[in-house]
Amino acid sequence: MLETFREHSKGWLAKLILALITVPFALWGIDSYLQGAGSNVAVAKVDGNGITMQEYGNAMQEMRSKLQASGKTDPALLEDPAVKESVLNQLIVKRLLNTEVRRANFTISDDQLGKFILTLPEFQQNGKFSQELYDSILAQNHLTPSQFEARMRSSLLSQSARDSIAATAYLPNRLLDNILRTEYQQREVSVADIKADDFMSQAKVDAAQVKAFYDKNQDKFRVPEQVKVEFVMLSVNNLIPSMQVSEDEVKKYYAENADKFKGDEQRRASHILFSFGGKTDAASKKAVHEKALMVLAEVRKNPKQFAELAKKYSQDPGSAEKGGDLGVFGRGMMVKPFEDTVFAMAPGAISDLVETEFGYHIIQLTEIKGQGKTYDEVKAGIRGDLMYQKALAKFAEQAETFSNMVYEQSDSLQPVVKAFGISTQTSAWMSRADAMKFFKNEKLVNAIFSTEVLKDKRNTEAIEAAPNTLVSARVLEYKPAAARSFAEVSPALETYLKHEQAMLLAGKKSSELLAELRQGKAVADLNWIPSVVIDRKNAQGLSDEVMRKVFTIDAAKTPAFDLVEKKNVGYSLIRVSHVDSAVPTDEAEKKSLQGEVQAALADEYVAAYLAGLKARGNISVNMQVLNSSPQ
Repeated sequence: MLETFREHSKGWLAKLILALITVPFALWGIDSYLQGAGSNVAVAKVDGNGITMQEYGNAMQEMRSKLQASGKTDPALLEDPAVKESVLNQLIVKRLLNTEVRRANFTISDDQLGKFILTLPEFQQNGKFSQELYDSILAQNHLTPSQFEARMRSSLLSQSARDSIAATAYLPNRLLDNILRTEYQQREVSVADIKADDFMSQAKVDAAQVKAFYDKNQDKFRVPEQVKVEFVMLSVNNLIPSMQVSEDEVKKYYAENADKFKGDEQRRASHILFSFGGKTDAASKKAVHEKALMVLAEVRKNPKQFAELAKKYSQDPGSAEKGGDLGVFGRGMMVKPFEDTVFAMAPGAISDLVETEFGYHIIQLTEIKGQGKTYDEVKAGIRGDLMYQKALAKFAEQAETFSNMVYEQSDSLQPVVKAFGISTQTSAWMSRADAMKFFKNEKLVNAIFSTEVLKDKRNTEAIEAAPNTLVSARVLEYKPAAARSFAEVSPALETYLKHEQAMLLAGKKSSELLAELRQGKAVADLNWIPSVVIDRKNAQGLSDEVMRKVFTIDAAKTPAFDLVEKKNVGYSLIRVSHVDSAVPTDEAEKKSLQGEVQAALADEYVAAYLAGLKARGNISVNMQVLNSSPQ
């Protein structure tokens, strides 16, 4: 399954890696990537288990990284409640899916995970995996190898589960044939445009109409108050590059934290499951328990025959034929009673009966694995951590002085610029709404537009725009709110109202012409473009509006006619002269489309399965916490 995933999900993988390891260090609006050191407050609960603010904040940061990677850098995108809800929904679905993964005993072995990471292009240098590059990238993003590998393992498990669900998608041949006929249908089409500009001379608007529109819509012609601001920022991020860490410090940290680098302990176990089969009444459970005790006695007499006994007795279809082998797993991968037992056992030991929601288990621990890291493997990561710790300490030292200086010397930002070696940045003209989009901090924006800052020309206080990030601003220039005069907007308003009338006239004329065409009348003076043969993938130069309309036209009898509005331009009359619904004979092309349809159907199966998980799950969202969360 892992190999299949690797073969077919390279696009998804690239996005995943970007989300996991891309950290924006540059100022994005006024945001810092340090969006919260994390809080244990739950923003949602899934079956009683909380999704913390720290998890949610990390997910929002990953979304920010994806937006930046795609070239969408407007911070306002993350203010959209729909985006916040979408990010939280992904976390909820992931939590539900991980529970199902554990129940199904899906595992990703160390060997599978290692081979997978070795192939990632982000860690390739000269066509080969680079350990130094791997450590460096993780260190830059304050991730230890075990943290990154745990994330990757979890993501691979989730994707494996999705792939298993998608593999059940069934595409009947009859449905495929219908889709092929629809997808490859060709239509011979011609278009005649009725342009609003051709009716401008007939549109009549007098001064009274223009004035009436202005008076009725004066709020549309108001320019809000605007400011141009200068601001400075003191941030941990800006301090990191200047922090010096010696080789001796790195070695000392490694020696003093040896246990930390032993890696996440993992265990391999086999089990024999006696399933409850959905019956959890006392009598049914007692019968299962008695049978399990009998087999346990047999296992203890013949521990070397555990695999054969598992094949004979286990009711776990996923592991029975493998002698009960569950592979290698870490903490958090199995249900808690099972996990607690396994991690308390010695290699070769046989457990007592362990009860879980699935039934009674007899467990044999077969192997304990560690992932110890050498000094050379982790030194880059340690250096990054120490640089961050030093920057954090430096920031703590400087924060009070910075805050005092911008307050006590409030007529200029230059004292802090000189004292801290930072630079000022100057904004463009901004309304209050623009400032909110840029700074994304209501307290800072309110301070900028306060009387003290606007009228008295003082610095704002130092405001924490994000954890470990202080900002102070001052207003350089100010424009009060003002209404644009009637004389100023009158010419443009007159043109606008004339164009609105011209669109109405064009629409009326188009409807009249359409009625005549449908009656079979000859219509003169229509400038039909030469007919083109189109399909859903080849527009042959036709507009999007026409393409969306043309395949909705009932063309059982040809010629068939209809019209479509082209916003602010006019209307297009459409003539369908011929329809060809023949299925293509090119087998390669048909197979390609079949793959696309199968993939779309598989996506629907996965979506339906996840929707079912949500419907069955006990999910609650703390809207107060969600709405107050930083972006």
